[in-house]
Amino acid sequence: MAKTTDDDSKAAMPAPTKTRSRLEEVERESSGPAWMLTGSEAKLLGIAGVGFFLDAYDLFIINPVATMLQYRLYGGKHLPANLEGFVKAGANIGSVIGQFGFGYAADALGRQKVYGKELMLIIFATIMTLTTPTGSLSPDHALIYLGVWRIILGIGVGGDYPMSASVTSDRANIRKRGTMLTYIFSMQGWGSFMGSLMTIIVLAIYRHAIEVEGKTSKVDGVWRIVVGLSLIPAFGTLYQRLTLGESSRFEASQKIGDSERSGPSHTSSTSDEDEIYKLKELQRKEEEGEGAGKDPAEVTERRGGNGEREGEGEVEDVEPDVLVKKPAHFKDFYNHFKQWRNGKMLLGTCLCWFLLDIAFYGINLNQNVVLQQIGFDGKDGTEWNKLFKVSTGNMIVTALGFVPGYYATLFTIEILGRKTIQIMGFLMAALFLGVLAGMFETLSKAQFIVCFAFLQFFFNFGANTTSYCYPAEVFPTRYKAFAHGISAACGKAGAILSALAFNTLSKSIGTPNCLWIFFGCCVLGAFATLLLPEVKGRDPDAILAQQIAEERAERMRRTGRSRE
Repeated sequence: MAKTTDDDSKAAMPAPTKTRSRLEEVERESSGPAWMLTGSEAKLLGIAGVGFFLDAYDLFIINPVATMLQYRLYGGKHLPANLEGFVKAGANIGSVIGQFGFGYAADALGRQKVYGKELMLIIFATIMTLTTPTGSLSPDHALIYLGVWRIILGIGVGGDYPMSASVTSDRANIRKRGTMLTYIFSMQGWGSFMGSLMTIIVLAIYRHAIEVEGKTSKVDGVWRIVVGLSLIPAFGTLYQRLTLGESSRFEASQKIGDSERSGPSHTSSTSDEDEIYKLKELQRKEEEGEGAGKDPAEVTERRGGNGEREGEGEVEDVEPDVLVKKPAHFKDFYNHFKQWRNGKMLLGTCLCWFLLDIAFYGINLNQNVVLQQIGFDGKDGTEWNKLFKVSTGNMIVTALGFVPGYYATLFTIEILGRKTIQIMGFLMAALFLGVLAGMFETLSKAQFIVCFAFLQFFFNFGANTTSYCYPAEVFPTRYKAFAHGISAACGKAGAILSALAFNTLSKSIGTPNCLWIFFGCCVLGAFATLLLPEVKGRDPDAILAQQIAEERAERMRRTGRSRE
């Protein structure tokens, strides 16, 4: 293909690209500090970030909801341990399914065809959660009903992880990519914070009915309102997601004119971007069985006699920098990651996220232990005072460590790099977990709060943020969403393990020993990070193109030798 200057490339762009919205051209903007957003970037991050806000809101709101259900269903007594674990782990169980499913679909079908569907599922499951018949079912059956719909909710929440990461990463300039991903992930802190704040506000409205009139059953209305409030930003964002166009590397493949399909136009002097578009249109046709009648001069995939593609799923006649943008299917994915140089990165992202979430969710899905230590466990006072104290304690925990940690990462991620922040975060979290575990019974309330605040700070100024960013930055476009989904699913497996096992373990071996287990997970996470490269300024598509070119050159060399 003939080389062109930047001006010539712009001049050669096909007519449909002139209609691209500003939002779909975010990746072309790169001026200003990394943390300073343009209007287009802010709009994109609003669409993706609100979804992640909802993810955190829905995941963490289960803590105060579970406390309210104690009074509605069990007269203030604790929920049955097994059912409490099921309800708290339900969303994480569903997340694993959603991360696998939506991640694969986003790579195989394209982001535009999938994005927004996960939010529709979240909305539907939230509405069904509100219908939990606490008055007509037995207490245990009501919890099972709620837990099942929490699983469905989790599928949508899990789908948002790879979708929002891929949609943003696809459009981001490499210089600002980590910052934009951190902006999205920081919404987790705000989602958790707003969940606690909304609980406090609604409880304040119901104070007279619960405390003065003694109608404790009114907590049934409190938790439904608090959960239902998440529907407001969900409906506000849904249309924007469903109508968000593809990034430029996907978009024009759906807009190639009939003249481009019917002739061997790929041999003319067009831009690399046009070739990418044509390849994607060709692959779409092949997947839909529309191969008949296409011009044989178009680029096609070489297949062996058994119907499988030769060259480990790659297209021999396609330039490497074009090929890396093509959608991937499972066989391509497997062939890419079975090579250790690629597989070790997937192993690294999966292992780091798994180890992190064992510790992170072990702490944050069981905050009653922490709240007890700082005096906000709600053991004293009226029913309303107990609920209000627990909600206030949850908000304090979030404000102390969650939000500050995210923004420390946001302002330093393009300076320190992801690998440095992740290793530092794991080790510092391990340090404070060790302090809490070793001095659990002797720390004063103030000392405990300080140690716990630093623990939360270094979770978020560390691996909790970078484990989300890494898969969106280290993997090539054609494998990114599925690889991100697999990594996130491994993380949620760790969260499920903690949610189901923490209560039982803490009663059998004691809370300090559970904290020592979390300490070990953080130390192992720091070592697992060594499997990963630093991704600051790294272009995974360029690296994949180089790998493909090297493999082809090696095959040609071997073929030449065999002919000799």
